[in-house]
Amino acid sequence: VVATGMQTELGRIATMLQEEEEVKTPLQKRLAQFGSRLAIAVIAICAVVFGVGILRGEPPVLMFLTAVSLAVAAIPEALPAVVTISLAIGAKKLVIQNALIRKLPAVETLGSVTYICSDKTGTLTLNKMTVEEIYVDGKLLKSAELPMTAELGTATQLSGTELNYVPTGSSVAYLMTALALNNDTHLDATGKVVGDPTEIALYNIAKDKGFDKHDIGEKFKRIEEIPFDSDRKCMTTFHVIPGGGFFSFTKGAVDVLIEKSENILTADGLKPIDSETIHRINDRMAADGLRVLGVAMRLWDTVPASITPDDVENKLTLLGFAGMMDPPREEAKEAVSVCKAAGIRPVMITGDHPLTAMTIARRIGIIDHDGDVMTGTRLERLPMQDFEDKVEHISVYARVAPEQKLKIVKALQDRGQYVAMTGDGVNDAPALKRADIGIAMGITGTDVSKESAHMILLDDNFATIVKAIKEGREIFDNIRKFIKYVLTSNVGEVWTLFLAPFLGLPIPLLPIHLLWINLVTDGLPGLALTAEPAEKDVMKRHPRHPKESIFAHGLGIHIIWVGLLLGGVTIFTQAWSIHTGHSHWQTMVFTVLCLSQMGHVLAIRSEKESLFKQGILSNKPLFGAVLLTFILQLATIYIPFLNPVFNTEPLSLGELLFALAMSSVLFVAVEIEKWFKRRKGLTNLSHK
Repeated sequence: VVATGMQTELGRIATMLQEEEEVKTPLQKRLAQFGSRLAIAVIAICAVVFGVGILRGEPPVLMFLTAVSLAVAAIPEALPAVVTISLAIGAKKLVIQNALIRKLPAVETLGSVTYICSDKTGTLTLNKMTVEEIYVDGKLLKSAELPMTAELGTATQLSGTELNYVPTGSSVAYLMTALALNNDTHLDATGKVVGDPTEIALYNIAKDKGFDKHDIGEKFKRIEEIPFDSDRKCMTTFHVIPGGGFFSFTKGAVDVLIEKSENILTADGLKPIDSETIHRINDRMAADGLRVLGVAMRLWDTVPASITPDDVENKLTLLGFAGMMDPPREEAKEAVSVCKAAGIRPVMITGDHPLTAMTIARRIGIIDHDGDVMTGTRLERLPMQDFEDKVEHISVYARVAPEQKLKIVKALQDRGQYVAMTGDGVNDAPALKRADIGIAMGITGTDVSKESAHMILLDDNFATIVKAIKEGREIFDNIRKFIKYVLTSNVGEVWTLFLAPFLGLPIPLLPIHLLWINLVTDGLPGLALTAEPAEKDVMKRHPRHPKESIFAHGLGIHIIWVGLLLGGVTIFTQAWSIHTGHSHWQTMVFTVLCLSQMGHVLAIRSEKESLFKQGILSNKPLFGAVLLTFILQLATIYIPFLNPVFNTEPLSLGELLFALAMSSVLFVAVEIEKWFKRRKGLTNLSHK
């Protein structure tokens, strides 16, 4: 025991997790700002309405109830329910697509993501390693060209040492022995090989050439191990040589092993390492998209007293290295293309060789031929300020330690980006917690990474992230539609009550009317908007700017002009009814204000597409909610025992038809607005 508690590696990671605060989601920020401003505006308007009513001589109690009712109507109290239901529906859809949401607000945050920082192995690739090439005895061979080698003996001296009891055979035999023994794979109850995909590939090639780990492992028993470490990029195991002595095998990154090795084993014995040649071959294999692992060994007469990397991983003899292919996922290239069309920058982060990373990144379209790769060593040396200046121009990171992901996340966030970060290890946890969307791997991920993440990929697939982002954008669009709908309605009600007295008209509505409209229009129709399908161009738009107002892209203007139109139509109905001597004018105003909002909610289902093209039944919950609201409104007019409750009177057929005609004005106006948007879009497209 060298440390306890918070001084251990796990303790250090726990400290990092405690220090990293979770950032608020874009939706939380926007709604907090929206709520505070709306509350101030509503209080001011209600105070003015109350004051004007008192000055006109209206009863104080009536004006007080009217002002309170107006405040209730103006505040979209259904918004929290709509947001929660939207997020819950989104989470349900995503889990079917293999994305498990752990923190509900993360569903919407996905729609704001500007960068996806993804691990390579298993996420962008299949994580099904196979050994393609072997470098041994000065030759680069395809795996099929490797000779089958007889089982090793234990009595031939290795040239250059004084130790006996070393395995006999060719250089290939030593390399295959190392690949079999320096390996943590095992067989499960069904005989299936279980372990890391890289080690399974090494196990399979060794077994294919006659070196079954479970057979030779009995002869050369493992007695000590220095596990793989992302900082060292190495793993070492100690084994007993029958008859006396020990050997250690070390596997890891080729460039790391070269620094730790004194010589290389060839058919002619031990020779000095030609670093230039080794690096050239390593680079060529990496450029072909192969993940390259080197293997070295060292002989010992006794097991060293201190089994530490500094004492053991030096003075090694390089045996050779294996190049493994982890093919890109077929769907990854399309997913990357969708990301770029959506204005999202995909970034690859891997511990592999820079050339391997660059080759895979080019194959799936993350970078073009001029793309740059930053290594973990270079990243570590860069001061944070200098790195922030470069971070938005880098799409591939290689030889990166998990802890360095946190630096990448912070740098991108400091530049105003919203970051999705994937990870599977314990060391990834701080970066996953700090990211706007931390994404843990469901298959290969550790429990610590899953606990720190906002979302878990059940299939470890990059394409699933892109599907989740589409869902996030759809959810935010639907929340915006609800805000557009409910605030326009509320603004119309405010203008109706606010302007009528200035035009010499009596108070158009009673408190009961306002509360009823608020109940039936904000409730079910608003909630039904959460079921609205995604717009066709949802993944062809750039992400929302992090500091963008929720009223951007014409939402605020729409609320103002349509709200004014709603108020104008309602007041016109009141003025015309009074002028023409209709005693049921208040019931007509009540009906127009209520049903106009139903026309509006049908019209705003899409930003540009006409309702007739969408089809009225393409959102059945909304159609049902509108139909139910229409029936309930007619019930307040024509069911006798409800008339005294709502202060309504039955309308004649002519009055009802007039009210319905006035109620359709908003629908027609918004459809015309969308027609102009479509025409403008086509004009812009033809110019491009």
